[in-house]
Amino acid sequence: MLHTKNDALRLGRALEMLLPCSEILVVDHDSADGTRRIAREYGARIVTADSSNSNSYLALARHDWVLCMQPGESITEGLQASLFEWSALPGGDVAADGSAFSVFVREQAGGHWLEHPAPETRLVSRGWNRWQGRLPAHDPSALVLQGNLLRFTMP
Repeated sequence: MLHTKNDALRLGRALEMLLPCSEILVVDHDSADGTRRIAREYGARIVTADSSNSNSYLALARHDWVLCMQPGESITEGLQASLFEWSALPGGDVAADGSAFSVFVREQAGGHWLEHPAPETRLVSRGWNRWQGRLPAHDPSALVLQGNLLRFTMP
């Protein structure tokens, strides 16, 4: 699930690595550029954001687990492989606590990369109810997936 608003220039990179996902859900916040067109080109299901009900979007997901990202983010091949392996596990073996998984984030900062010291919770069950803005709130008990989420800054 990605929340967008006028993200046409950076959305493609995020969606490119998500093509193997069972579903891509884009929650659009009244974009006036080509954001919706690009999302459709990648096969995303687009819903219009409802400002009065910002945390109910998980209920729109068609699957039990949702990977939450921002338009300026992408996943490494290592994280993509971890997600494939994770999704192949039998339903009962998916998580010890059944609620969330975290990933480490690498952020582009000029000509170098910053490693965030703590992982961020990004893969949550559809019943998740703790949010920090448009992303899941940190869950210290969440298991950490191998690989990285990459965050790119706009020039």
